[in-house]
Amino acid sequence: MKRNRIRTILKGLSFTSAMFIFQACYGTPQDFGSDSLVEGQVKSLTSGLPIKGIKVSVSGNLNYDTTDQEGKFSIYFEKLDSVVVRFEDIDSGENGLYQDTSKVIKEIDEKVYLEILMQEK
Repeated sequence: MKRNRIRTILKGLSFTSAMFIFQACYGTPQDFGSDSLVEGQVKSLTSGLPIKGIKVSVSGNLNYDTTDQEGKFSIYFEKLDSVVVRFEDIDSGENGLYQDTSKVIKEIDEKVYLEILMQEK
């Protein structure tokens, strides 16, 4: 009985140690403190409805996000003086065809919220 308790405790400590090492080695971008977050919603210019399946990317950043059912997105990027956020319709007309657009953000805080209206092709 005592042996099982010790074994359970050691398993828990081993798992916790592994998670700590993983976090220390890889972490997440927002852990470094010099990043910004851009989030928002993409809607159709004509109907005002949210658009699903729009690829959102930030210039110079390899990460991207795709809008969800409500047209919402969020992406972390390295804090710079200005960035270009690109919006590309990548779902092959599943939700209609929209023209690609971009938005330049010059004054960047830790968090930026955008509401983007995309024109249909």
